[in-house]
Amino acid sequence: MNHPETYRDKEVVVLGLAKSGYAVAKVFHQYGAKVTVNDLKKREDCPEADALEASGISVICGEHPDSLIHPGVALIVKNPGIRYSIPPMVKAAELGIETVTEVEVAYHLTRSPIIGITGSNGKTTTTTWIGKMLGEAGMSPVVAGNIGVPLCEAAGHTDEDQWLVVELSSFQLKGTKDFAPRIACLLNICETHLDYHVSMEDYIESKAKLFDNQTESDTAVINWDDPICRSLAETRVRSRLLPFSLRQTLPYGVYVETENSESGPDGSSWVVYVESSGNKHRIARLEELGLPGLFNAENALAAASAAIAAGAGLEAIRKALIEFRGVEHRLEWVRDLNGISIYNNSKATNPLATIKALEAFMQPVVWIGGGLDRGSDFSGILSQFTRQIKAVVALGETRQKIVNAARETGINQVHSVDTAKNNEGAIAEAVRAAYTFAQPGDVILFSPSCASWDMFASYEERGRMFKESVHNL
Repeated sequence: MNHPETYRDKEVVVLGLAKSGYAVAKVFHQYGAKVTVNDLKKREDCPEADALEASGISVICGEHPDSLIHPGVALIVKNPGIRYSIPPMVKAAELGIETVTEVEVAYHLTRSPIIGITGSNGKTTTTTWIGKMLGEAGMSPVVAGNIGVPLCEAAGHTDEDQWLVVELSSFQLKGTKDFAPRIACLLNICETHLDYHVSMEDYIESKAKLFDNQTESDTAVINWDDPICRSLAETRVRSRLLPFSLRQTLPYGVYVETENSESGPDGSSWVVYVESSGNKHRIARLEELGLPGLFNAENALAAASAAIAAGAGLEAIRKALIEFRGVEHRLEWVRDLNGISIYNNSKATNPLATIKALEAFMQPVVWIGGGLDRGSDFSGILSQFTRQIKAVVALGETRQKIVNAARETGINQVHSVDTAKNNEGAIAEAVRAAYTFAQPGDVILFSPSCASWDMFASYEERGRMFKESVHNL
């Protein structure tokens, strides 16, 4: 696509409302396009519709009319979560109408440098952490994208010397054409969202679009421990490579170095940055990091790498590494009750996210899991942590799968939540059952391993309902 100003007097269709649809519709209307916004939800479920119509934008709710997509449409801007298989998208493809996501529009709006962060797990934590590092360095970053503030909205309010730090999903990236972040950060890739992407190949290809328009003067921050990420670094990346690793000593990049008896007295593990010249800098001890768990250490390495590439000083990076305490719904401590520690990890929407959360604890765990059935296999979680998971509470569409997997691995304390209850009642039952299984010194971990949409509007709603039930114990 071109800059939105080139669509004056042309027809632009925005598919899907919510925050990003609202923001992008306002942008094109401001530049004089003939904008139609369409959402399959009922009018009463589209609170943004009234404000858009008041400004002169056409809004159609409750259906996708046949007349919506026609040869006169110049551009479609699609909500990232809308599938390409729905009738309007199929018709658009047949007519050859260009379709993008809001991220592509924002890229053409801004002259600010962009740090784009994607991966199957850890995006929000890493994105927020990078923002904290740049903030400590006095660089006034703007954090936006999939993290909450629509990128179109942020792009219109930044200066040329302000970094946009942007969380990006595979859904958003799949709909990009020219998008080219100055720094592209790929955290990890695991099997997820296959109900949307259909194949793992399409999912990987969508993630890889993060690098496609970078030049040799840009930077790619890559997880060198992840075989898929490493393969993409070798086949798709043309920009300067800055790898990070939790498990390997790198000739350059950011990694963890453990002292031995010859080089240090205490066996400490350090976050280390090695320049391409070979100069080595110790940034912070691993045990000083503000967030627990190896997966958060990996997020820390990625964030430090991106901040270094953006020009942040190592002292500012160190301060943010130590002081950052995390993001809501991501291994979030809720409370300690009678010696039992309770954590909300509602953002865990795939099994790998739960595996990474379990790795953060040495204590016995009562695991609460379950949600939308996307075909995931939960036996890997339970077989890997059989000695650690002492009890399982299952809810949602996948509850029976989880119950079966638990029993097959020899876990006897299992509870399946009553499906007849409303969402609030189901979460409350899950919390009470988990607390009954737990003893002082144990951890109760709410880490669903599944998307929330079988029962809840979002993982945020699910997590907040869980926290409310925990505080009601």
